[in-house]
Amino acid sequence: MTDSPPGRLIALEGVDGCGKSTQALLLAERLGAVLTFEPGATRLGTSLRQLLLDRDEEAVTERSEALLMAADRAQHVAEVVKPALDAGTWVVTDRFSGSTLAYQGFGRGLARSELDRLIRFATDGLIPDLNVLIDVPVALARSRRSSTRADRFEVQGDEFTQRVVDGFHHLAAEAATPWLVVDGSGTVDEVAAAVWDGVRHLVDLRGHDGR
Repeated sequence: MTDSPPGRLIALEGVDGCGKSTQALLLAERLGAVLTFEPGATRLGTSLRQLLLDRDEEAVTERSEALLMAADRAQHVAEVVKPALDAGTWVVTDRFSGSTLAYQGFGRGLARSELDRLIRFATDGLIPDLNVLIDVPVALARSRRSSTRADRFEVQGDEFTQRVVDGFHHLAAEAATPWLVVDGSGTVDEVAAAVWDGVRHLVDLRGHDGR
């Protein structure tokens, strides 16, 4: 039996309203990849997502928030991401470890060193082959958000969101592994073209030619 090469993991990152969910869907379709997301992609994750995002739930402390995110990611990796990668299937995820560092680190002010350890434990050392940051100004992200009731993060205000944006920029600038920063202020098609152009230059597509 011939072993298939392992799949590749691409994470779409950015603040709520940047357009990353749409771009994750388009990229996954073009690659023929598994499309997934955080938090909430597993049965356990569905419950954790409600605890994390629903403002009607009891208040969650900063450390509890980070631990719940880590629990969601551990289950996500074990149930969805790792099996697909081991089978040679590519995975595109709407959020991954970069969001923890940006939101719970830069946004909430938790120590980077502690979050790094927590992420490594939750993912068993798995890191994306590429992080794609869909970058938009805070005001534009706010204007694009759904008219549905804002979640626990979306009600934090522009100052919090700006810290998260700055955090993503910092992560992209310092990372040892590739980050692709794409201006998300254009049309869906314009952003998708920029994402694809960057992905095909930064990742060995091994036959994923987008046809």
